[in-house]
Amino acid sequence: MREFNKCKVAFVIASAMAIVGCSGEDGKDGITPPPPSSGTSLETSINMISHSLDEGMATFEFEVTNEDDKLVSGLQKANVEIAELTEKGIARSRDDFEGERAGGNASESTAGASLTEIETGRYEFIAPMENINAATEGIIRLAVGGSEAIAKSRYTIVAKSENVHTTTTETCQGCHVDFHASDIKHSSYTAINADGETDLVAGCLVCHNNVERDHGGYARNTMQKLGHINHQKFEKDFTPTNCYTCHAEPVINTSIAGNGCSDCHTSEVSDNAMAMMASGEFDAREFHAKSLHIGLDERITIRAEHTTELSAIYMNIEGEYCTDLSLFKGEELLDIEALYADGTLSYASTYIHGYHNESLVGRESRTYNESYKGDGTKTFCHPVLDLNTPQIMASSRLTFKGGNWVDEDGKHGVSFTAYSPVSSLSDLGNVMDYDRRHSVTADSCTTCHNNETNYHKNGSYAEGGLDCVACHNNGQDRSAKNSAPGFGPMIHSMHWGVGSSAVTGEPNSATELAAENCVACHADGIELEAIPDQYIRAKAFHNGDNTKMASPIMANCVACHDSAQAINHMEQNGGEIDAEVTPDWYTQPTGESCVTCHAEGKSFGIDKFHVFDRD
Repeated sequence: MREFNKCKVAFVIASAMAIVGCSGEDGKDGITPPPPSSGTSLETSINMISHSLDEGMATFEFEVTNEDDKLVSGLQKANVEIAELTEKGIARSRDDFEGERAGGNASESTAGASLTEIETGRYEFIAPMENINAATEGIIRLAVGGSEAIAKSRYTIVAKSENVHTTTTETCQGCHVDFHASDIKHSSYTAINADGETDLVAGCLVCHNNVERDHGGYARNTMQKLGHINHQKFEKDFTPTNCYTCHAEPVINTSIAGNGCSDCHTSEVSDNAMAMMASGEFDAREFHAKSLHIGLDERITIRAEHTTELSAIYMNIEGEYCTDLSLFKGEELLDIEALYADGTLSYASTYIHGYHNESLVGRESRTYNESYKGDGTKTFCHPVLDLNTPQIMASSRLTFKGGNWVDEDGKHGVSFTAYSPVSSLSDLGNVMDYDRRHSVTADSCTTCHNNETNYHKNGSYAEGGLDCVACHNNGQDRSAKNSAPGFGPMIHSMHWGVGSSAVTGEPNSATELAAENCVACHADGIELEAIPDQYIRAKAFHNGDNTKMASPIMANCVACHDSAQAINHMEQNGGEIDAEVTPDWYTQPTGESCVTCHAEGKSFGIDKFHVFDRD
């Protein structure tokens, strides 16, 4: 059956009408001059006109253009792969497979193949494949070029059957951002559709079929194995059992021995699950989320239903600095004391912080006396302040155990962090709202760290890491495995800098993602000029020496750009990572001039070298 690209057909018809309507004034002898063409390309594009599948043969008609949108003449190379939709899913057998083969592939050099330039820049490619016919369904992938004169095109998905995959380009690139631009293995195979839009999953499926090589597929790593097994190597708190992360559409399976299920499960499964599968209405995403063994649905529900609030700091009759923690389910105030007693909660605590210029500048108090008022709230009273900064505020953490809780440094359970309003130390009644610049999006952490638990110490991944700021801030001066200070610098280093190997001794999975794809976290962009001109305590850069501090932009940039040349450039322009701490360090301006050249929109703006937009 022959299928036409509608847009291209319209173009061809319009062109024909234009030729018919030519007069002697339009071109010599009434002939329209041919469109501009070239025999070379640095970038090659395929404009599909039609394709057809017949018994043992596929035929394609297309135009080829270059980077200047000129038609390209002299094409000598083309190749096509057809991954067939079978009862076992998508499969493309290798030529040496001895069983029943599916799909196929061919190039211009295949016996019986032909690549003909039927007019300037327009080609017919006839590709013999013995296993296909007019009824074959699946995925058809085409590429052309690859000679010295004509660059190889992007792999193009010519046709794709409905519902051949439930994962999407968007879910994959939630973490990978732009797979084609990365240096991950096989990134050059990233496919586009006829409209030039990335079709990542379809392109991968052509080789990484649903069927393994020994059973009639192409690769040993099936697509589902890549997702279910290989992603388990993610360094921290990614779980493939949160199926919603990758599968945008319901995952229907009718056999536990089928594709995907057998990667993790044996045939031993409950009668209830088998009955649901057989009904054809079984959605594996929901099944895994609601599994009590996994506990994901419970954790999601706890987080969705509950919030915490922390009162402004006040002084009690003993002269202690106090704050009240409230836990709500919807609008209902819950009894923290009772929930502790019955084992629902594992942790509730507060700290008091110094605050200046919309930044946390140190921990004022680490010890407190706790009590309950009888109204459901929990009170924390701190007898002594260490820093006596002009402004103070408090943070709290509260953790639900949940059914899968393990007592391990606060890594498990569902945790909530709250920040109190800011109070003047000299007049606690003088209160303002807490605010801190936070340039990452709310789901930037949970897109990859998807199991709804905590990194450590009852600090969750929710709200773009706002929990982490309670400890990792300008003045807390954490070592963070000697990665980088504060919050932003630490995150950069832990993912792509020296911190990436600080936990296990080996670089973590984030290093497989392109570090320049800042949009993965900074989906709304960044604004260098909005970064507070304020130092960060920096013992993380100095092996625990707490007498040093760093300017903020350099601290963030050097977490990744740590060569001697890069450090020298930053220091020559006012950046510092080893300034001496003074008693009033947090009030001192820095000498950084980075925004002069590197603010967004400038000739050497950060946006010229980092990605802040998704295509």
